[in-house]
Amino acid sequence: MMAEGVDTPTAILAHAAAALREHPFDDISYRTLGDAVGVSERTVYRHFPTRSHLLEGLAGWIEATEFPFPPFVTMGQFQDAARARFHAFDASPAFAFVCARAATISPTGEAEPTFFTRALVAMLATNHPSLNERDLRRVAAALRYFASAPFWARMRTGFDMSAAEMEDVFDHTVAQVLGDRWRASETEMGASRRDGR
Repeated sequence: MMAEGVDTPTAILAHAAAALREHPFDDISYRTLGDAVGVSERTVYRHFPTRSHLLEGLAGWIEATEFPFPPFVTMGQFQDAARARFHAFDASPAFAFVCARAATISPTGEAEPTFFTRALVAMLATNHPSLNERDLRRVAAALRYFASAPFWARMRTGFDMSAAEMEDVFDHTVAQVLGDRWRASETEMGASRRDGR
């Protein structure tokens, strides 16, 4: 039964996440979710009309509750957060694989940049003001992917890598993505700090 004060969609997602601990996503039925929450199967369909809607909603819920990305304002903080996330994915692979799978489907809702994407763009714009708009978006998109569940899933299934091994790949990839722009910007920022600007 639903706890008082919890909205129905959130309760459905929480029960779906709990069910993932024992069953693959494809084996979780709308009827079982409805019974667990204390609503009809029809109510579950009203909130999540298709399995894609449920998968996307569940992945968003898992990202927010199990794998939240801590605030970051520097590249070092971002890299530390991404490394910690790889370990969290390793600790809860069923959740991580659901997030990775959801990233492969067409969005069912409005395509609006997520908080994570906006935070990446803001960090890059603040710390590397010489990046033009096109490069800013390209670098942010690459960094977002390399800190994501799909990247983790690819490294885990394709190369049997642990989180520690992924950290090395991630760090090397970040250096490659940022390339000369990053080194030039870091040198410029260091000179500004030394000069008191």
